Amino acid sequence: MRLLFVGINPSTFSVQRGHYYARPTNRFWRAFSRSLLSAPLRRALGREELSPEDDRALLEYGIGFTDVAKVPSRQASHLPRRAFAAWAPLLRDRIVSYEPAVVCFQGLTAWRWFARYALGNAGGPWSLGLQRIRVGRSRLFVVPSPSPANARVTLGELVSWYNRLARILPPGASSRGTRER
Repeated sequence: MRLLFVGINPSTFSVQRGHYYARPTNRFWRAFSRSLLSAPLRRALGREELSPEDDRALLEYGIGFTDVAKVPSRQASHLPRRAFAAWAPLLRDRIVSYEPAVVCFQGLTAWRWFARYALGNAGGPWSLGLQRIRVGRSRLFVVPSPSPANARVTLGELVSWYNRLARILPPGASSRGTRER
């Protein structure tokens, strides 16, 4: 695994569809598809636009998806803190075990919950971009949430953040066959 995208928690809609970021109003797939990060993947898959149905195929290219808390809800704000307290340490342990080169948190909220319950950092500072700390050997990066609830961030700004992420990935991170076994 070269890149692991981490959301807050799965939406009930995405769970019903069986794919990450499945709600049509979520901007992840549109922004990702327009970014430098996905260019090698789009070429390899032979199309310009990626979709939720591609989430499993991206594993072959070293890109995976997960959440801070594996508890579906209609809105992340409906989750109790105990869900994050239970799941965030498990995510930290999996990151240490699987050693993705970069872990990308989809939004400051996902990052805050993870930092609080997996790293013991309840007070920040919170910022977008590359974080100063690592989990095991994995670098940590935070992008704005692609959720429609985060409408103040434009699609173009999301693309820009995924482009920044592409620049910090190690060479070959988006090529078939680079997945560590």
